[in-house]
Amino acid sequence: MKKIFLIATVASVLFSINTKAQNNDVDSREKISFGVKAGANYSNVWDEQGQDFRADSKLGFAGGAFLGIPINKFIGVQPEILLSQKGFQASGTLLGSPYSLTRTTNHIDVPVQLQIKPVQFLTLLAGPQFSYLMSQKTTYTWGVNSTEQEQEFNNDNLRKNALGFVVGADINIDHFVLSGRMGWDFQNNNGDGSSYTPRYKNQWLQLTAGLKI
Repeated sequence: MKKIFLIATVASVLFSINTKAQNNDVDSREKISFGVKAGANYSNVWDEQGQDFRADSKLGFAGGAFLGIPINKFIGVQPEILLSQKGFQASGTLLGSPYSLTRTTNHIDVPVQLQIKPVQFLTLLAGPQFSYLMSQKTTYTWGVNSTEQEQEFNNDNLRKNALGFVVGADINIDHFVLSGRMGWDFQNNNGDGSSYTPRYKNQWLQLTAGLKI
């Protein structure tokens, strides 16, 4: 009886070790993954031709959640939902006097990216992005006067929904993910491009770190 019990115990242990080894051999590229990440945007604007200002980049927060959905070992889809701060710093002239403007825009970004997974530790991504503008804060200085305003979105010329494109890569180290992205809006922020609400499109570099399961 003791020999039967010993043989059964050894067989059970060997079976467990074999099962674990087989599970470890499964390529993680073929598994559904979920994760969270946080980092920063380094944003600016483009396509501001004809506008009387010069734009400089600024830093903002970026973070949210992502889902990796494999199609096969080498291709998948990765939707994300992010809180994303963009904006710019600008200077120009108005009625012959210099002015400066700092704008911070708070967005919900939803990129839907195609995954290309040549090896386990590297994922290449590219795809369209939908952005919804939740709020924006503008600090405006003209001469000795300075104002700070939270945009209430009562301007019909202000665009709250915009389509864009992102491209980048994820470096996967076990459950840790380091992500880099470049992104551009395809649509202008407004219609008229007045001096107080200059016309532009957002562009940004994004670097985040995250964990996935």
